[in-house]
Amino acid sequence: MTNNSPTAGPNSGDKSRVVIFDTTLRDGEQSPGATMTHDEKLEIAGLLDDMGVDIIEAGFPIASEGDFRAVSEIAERSKKSVICGLARASFKDIDRCAEAVRKAAQPRIHTFIGTSALHRAIPNLTMDEMADKIHETVTHARNLVDNVQWSPMDATRTEWDYLCRVIEIAIKAGATTINIPDTVGYTAPMESADLIKRLIETVPGADEVVFATHCHNDLGMATANALAAVAGGARQIECTINGLGERAGNTALEEVVMALKTRNDIMPWHTGIDTTKIMHISRRVSTVSGFVVQPNKAIVGKNAFAHESGIHQDGMLKNRENFEIMRPEDVGLSGTSLPLGKHSGRAALRDKLEHLGYEVGDNQLKDVFVRFKELADRKKEVFDDDLIALMRTGVDAENDYLKVVSMKVVCGTGGPAEATLEMEIDGKDVTETAEGDGPVDATFKAIRMIHPNSARLQLYQVHAVTEGTDAQATVSVRLEEDGIIATGESANTDTVVASAKAYVNALNRLIVRRGRVGEGADTREISYKDLA
Repeated sequence: MTNNSPTAGPNSGDKSRVVIFDTTLRDGEQSPGATMTHDEKLEIAGLLDDMGVDIIEAGFPIASEGDFRAVSEIAERSKKSVICGLARASFKDIDRCAEAVRKAAQPRIHTFIGTSALHRAIPNLTMDEMADKIHETVTHARNLVDNVQWSPMDATRTEWDYLCRVIEIAIKAGATTINIPDTVGYTAPMESADLIKRLIETVPGADEVVFATHCHNDLGMATANALAAVAGGARQIECTINGLGERAGNTALEEVVMALKTRNDIMPWHTGIDTTKIMHISRRVSTVSGFVVQPNKAIVGKNAFAHESGIHQDGMLKNRENFEIMRPEDVGLSGTSLPLGKHSGRAALRDKLEHLGYEVGDNQLKDVFVRFKELADRKKEVFDDDLIALMRTGVDAENDYLKVVSMKVVCGTGGPAEATLEMEIDGKDVTETAEGDGPVDATFKAIRMIHPNSARLQLYQVHAVTEGTDAQATVSVRLEEDGIIATGESANTDTVVASAKAYVNALNRLIVRRGRVGEGADTREISYKDLA
């Protein structure tokens, strides 16, 4: 049986066990435009639990009612994973966090404070005042739950003596895990390993707790820094699916897990992750967050197992190990690439989706099959990438406030383009016609006439899913309104239709985020960066 205990590591019988702490739902969701709906958070949490993630940081409960509700429901539903909530160094935050995770079989409170000179200046605390605050808040958290994680934010830029001092205080106050965050992605692998090693050797009581590492990818070294920290003695890695996170992102779960699995000869540590579930959750996170995985992304990118050059293809045909150090099957992929057609049945579609790393239930298969047939009627052959686009974009949710019903666009060299658009708004049909500089501009103007808004278009991106003039176009749209960012995506063989649906999808997400309408409406009131 897999050991999913958060204390697996140096204090357990298995000193080679590395705990995986996933923060996709908390740190990952802080990426601009990556906000997930309530139901999407529950779905991703279930997938994380199912794949063997030890600890799920489900959110920041004090931030909003929506965050609190999501953490509470994830805690109640969790089967194996420890459910963790984030809290600043205040009794109010910690109490709210404890309330959110209380129904979890294994609850954890993660509390933190910025300890570097730069961060101490924000709340205007002296070293002694901050030390007292750490003791008080960690003690309070430990009185509420047995499992407490403490983080000195910006640890890698904190003075050595002071870092040792506050870690010792946190341990004495009852922290069971000490996380060392490289908050701004500043450190390098050699420093990461050395810092953990020295802390374990120097701080009294360090041998009684688990040391964790939390790395950001600003200099492209997050995975290397995390693995180096494990070599230095850390036994918990904080990471996200696809490396999702603020700025350049966090350590990617799939990268550290597969690195430990593939190079176990020089990194003799292991995790409890079922790696065959990696591709499915990677694609689901990409879909719900609106962040497309770059083609050459390690492990989960479209090209991760692709070989184009002649010499590589020849070598692969003779022996896959010539140019592949991992098997596609190990991450939930299959080597099959035969296309489907309009005569393909449900069984063939399900089998193909499973080969692509998607797990679909009977009801979902019915929906996907209908859309697959519609696509197959427009295209002679439906390739793997077409199906991936089909799964990514999905269909309009039943409770979406805005829906595209029909549209007609006239464009050419004779004058401005004209778009006539019929939309459903909260169950009522509305039609408008607008002119614009091209079909997409006219379509977006028609949408704004039907649903007036001040959202600014930050990103409009189109790419062909496959080759040929009948290829699907995947369109991504990112909107910003009053500091709130949302991303929408759609795919269609008609680029203008895909553009309209992507724009409307982004508007629906903005509406939910602003708390205007809809199930799961939420307005974030507090950021973890609000330290006053």
